[in-house]
Amino acid sequence: MSAAMFGLLKVHRRLSTSASPVQGWKRLIRFIGEDGSIYQGEPILSENGLKSIDDLKAKLIKGNIFDNTAKVTDSIVPIRKLLSPISTSQVPLIRCIGLNYKKHALETNQSIPKYPILFIKPSTAVQDPFEPVRLPKIAANHVDYEAELAVVIKKECKNVDKEKALEYVLGYTAGNDISAREWQKTRGGGQWSFSKGFDTFSPLGPMLVSPTVITNPNSLRISMTVNDVKMQDSNTGDMVFDVASLISFLSQSTTLQPGTVILTGTPEGVGFVKDPPVYLQTGDKMTVEIENIGQLTNYVENEK
Repeated sequence: MSAAMFGLLKVHRRLSTSASPVQGWKRLIRFIGEDGSIYQGEPILSENGLKSIDDLKAKLIKGNIFDNTAKVTDSIVPIRKLLSPISTSQVPLIRCIGLNYKKHALETNQSIPKYPILFIKPSTAVQDPFEPVRLPKIAANHVDYEAELAVVIKKECKNVDKEKALEYVLGYTAGNDISAREWQKTRGGGQWSFSKGFDTFSPLGPMLVSPTVITNPNSLRISMTVNDVKMQDSNTGDMVFDVASLISFLSQSTTLQPGTVILTGTPEGVGFVKDPPVYLQTGDKMTVEIENIGQLTNYVENEK
């Protein structure tokens, strides 16, 4: 991992308790502090070492992240627990794109789509990093992983031209489009939302990265490992429809609200096409890694 990856984080001693705004954020995390309160902050990146999440600290971010008032302050606080960079209450809807990587469409013997294929997940599917993905009692078998680049919308938009679409992006993060294949392929009646919308089926994290850092979201390395075995290894350059095209298409005669998450599709290497198929089991460890964003790790357990 490079120094820009989330895993390379260095502990800095508390330098100041001042909360005066100094600059706009570049990388944003949401977390629980030692006092039990939920904060948003800019993680302090390491220059020369790998540190655990337990040692991670951040500069607090004050203000509304959906407008220009959010600023990084001088207040440095330790982190007790990392949360998804955007909360369930901030997400009106998760809009997901199917078959949006050329090699993934080919591996599933599907034609390259002429238009983006849309399905939705409810906001209740969002899960935090390092928290479990729970296999539902109704769909405990044939559950699959999907590494995805997630886009978060900053401001309300409708009928957006492709040329201006990226102006509406708040930031980018990693996502995992967990999918119950039996319900998706045979029991769902042709619709995908039920099979992909269970609670915990949309992990997001570890951080939200500003478009000022990721200026080109269409050329990022993306991978998935399960139990430290690499299952997916690709680049967002293989997408059929790039990020700007997706935002423009999804906004046609449709209002995209602030906080809308767009899951942009998964590359080749999903579990159900492997020989033999690879499905998630209790105790499995999944890690999505995206260049300049970092690692999103979750574990698998049965619903209780």
